[in-house]
Amino acid sequence: MGNSLFDQLNKSGLIDKSRAQKSKHNQYKNQKQKSKKGATNQPDEATVLANKTHAEKVERDRQLNQQQKKEAEKNAIAAQIKQLIETNSVKDYDGDIAYNFTDANIIKRIYVSEKIRSHLAAGRLAIAKLGDGYELVPTPVADKIKQRDALCIITNDHSAEMVRDEEDPYADYKIPDDLMW
Repeated sequence: MGNSLFDQLNKSGLIDKSRAQKSKHNQYKNQKQKSKKGATNQPDEATVLANKTHAEKVERDRQLNQQQKKEAEKNAIAAQIKQLIETNSVKDYDGDIAYNFTDANIIKRIYVSEKIRSHLAAGRLAIAKLGDGYELVPTPVADKIKQRDALCIITNDHSAEMVRDEEDPYADYKIPDDLMW
């Protein structure tokens, strides 16, 4: 039983000597490759540095793409607001009556007709900021604009302005919306 499998196959005539050597050689190669795969190779410093640099570049690119996406969304919202104001603004509101409103704690004034002033006081119209100027828009449009950017609508929600303070001695006295200044 001291004979190897190759020797036994060779004696029986099933395999010749050159085939046995080839098979032995392939076995040796496979065994050597397995031992190389199993060993842990320490990557050199250049490979580690290259991997680290690549990971940092990927992270920077991801952040830059995210920032560009936010900027594009912001520009799209600004364009939507501008289009809503321009297409739905009230055109003929010029008149002799001054309507005062506040914009960033600064009192502003536009001159409107009596009909437009009553609509503003009733809350059917709102003042929207477009660039450096102001436009009058219907309340449903103002609500759509407010969903996109609340800072574009100057006057719309009269109920939010009338916040009651429990200690206010004048809380029972309502200020009319159509009060002329």
